[in-house]
Amino acid sequence: MSHGRSSRREFLAAAAVTLGSLAIGRPAHAKGSVTAAMYPGTWEEAFRAHVMPALKASHDIDLEMTPLFAVDQIAKAQAARGAPPFDAFVLDPGPRVTAIDRGLFEKFDARRLGNLSRLPAGMTDEWGVTVAAQVVGIGYNPKKLPKPKGWTDLLKDPWVSRLGMTGFQTTFGTVSIIEIARQFGGSETNVEPFFVEIKKVLPKVAAIGAPASMPALFQQGQCDITYTNTQTVATLRGRDVDIEFVKPESGAVAFFTTMHIAKGSRELENAYKYFDTVISAPVQSALMQPPNNFIPVNRDVKLAANLPMASLDEMAKFVRHDWSKINPLRAGWIERFNKEVAR
Repeated sequence: MSHGRSSRREFLAAAAVTLGSLAIGRPAHAKGSVTAAMYPGTWEEAFRAHVMPALKASHDIDLEMTPLFAVDQIAKAQAARGAPPFDAFVLDPGPRVTAIDRGLFEKFDARRLGNLSRLPAGMTDEWGVTVAAQVVGIGYNPKKLPKPKGWTDLLKDPWVSRLGMTGFQTTFGTVSIIEIARQFGGSETNVEPFFVEIKKVLPKVAAIGAPASMPALFQQGQCDITYTNTQTVATLRGRDVDIEFVKPESGAVAFFTTMHIAKGSRELENAYKYFDTVISAPVQSALMQPPNNFIPVNRDVKLAANLPMASLDEMAKFVRHDWSKINPLRAGWIERFNKEVAR
C-alpha cells in the first residue's frame, strides 16, 4: 500500500468524522481493508460475527462497515461525485435498478470469484453478485387460525380480522401487495384491484403499521397473520412465537440481495475478496443459522429444514418481478397507501 493511498484514506476518514459519519481506523499490519455499506440491524450484526473474522482470517483484510439502508446508500454515493464513501453496496432489487440507472457501479467480472462455480446460474451479472435470497409468502399463527391457501384468503374471514398489514416501503411489502392485486386482475404495474378490495374490508383489519413494527405486533398478539419473508418467520419462531410460513397457491415470491462495487472504488481487489468470502460455503452456512436466518446461495450449503424449498434450484420456479417497471410507480403507491389505507 502506497503512502499516498494511506493518506487519502486518512483524509476521507477525517472528513467523514467531521460530517458525523461512521469511520473506522485501519490497523497498520493489515494487507488492506474494504469499506462496505451494510444494512443496519440483523445484517450488520451477522456480518460482524461471521464475515468480518472470515475475511480477516482468509485474506488479512479488515472489513469496515457503514450502516446504511438502501436509499441512503444511493443518496450518499450519488452525492460523493466520484469519490465513493464506501467500496461496496448491498441492495435489494428495486434500489439495485436505481443504482444501475444512475451509473453508481463498476462493471463486475464474476470470473474473479473463486466460489463462482458454487452459485446457481443467474446469480451474477455484469453489475454484481447475489449474496442472499428471500422468499415471501404468508406467516400465520396455527394455534389461532386455519392454514390459508393463498393471497386472497388474507382479505376473507376469519383471516382478515387478524391481519397485520404494511405498505410499499419494503421489498416484501411491495411484492405481496402486487400478488394480492394479481389475484383480482391486476399486475406488477397495476395495483388498483388491491385498493378496491382492501377498502371493502378495511374496518376489519387488525393492525396496520410500519414494516419494522410488524414482528412485534405479531409477537404481542395484535395480529395473527401477515405477508412477510422467511427470515422474519424464522426469527419469530426462534423467540418461541407460534408462527408458520405458507407458500401461496399462486407461488411464493423470490427476490435476491446483491452486492456491487462502487464506481470509483480503489479497492477493487479487496472488494472481490470480500464478495467471495460472503458467498463461501462456511460463511453462508453460518449466516443461515439462527438468529440470522439468511437463505444461502452457495450450492454446497445444506438448506435448513424449515425453508419452503429443498434446493436452491426450486427458486427458479418462484414468482419474480421486474423492478425496472415497479420503481417508477412505487413512490405513488406509497403515498396512496398512506392516505387511503394507513390513515
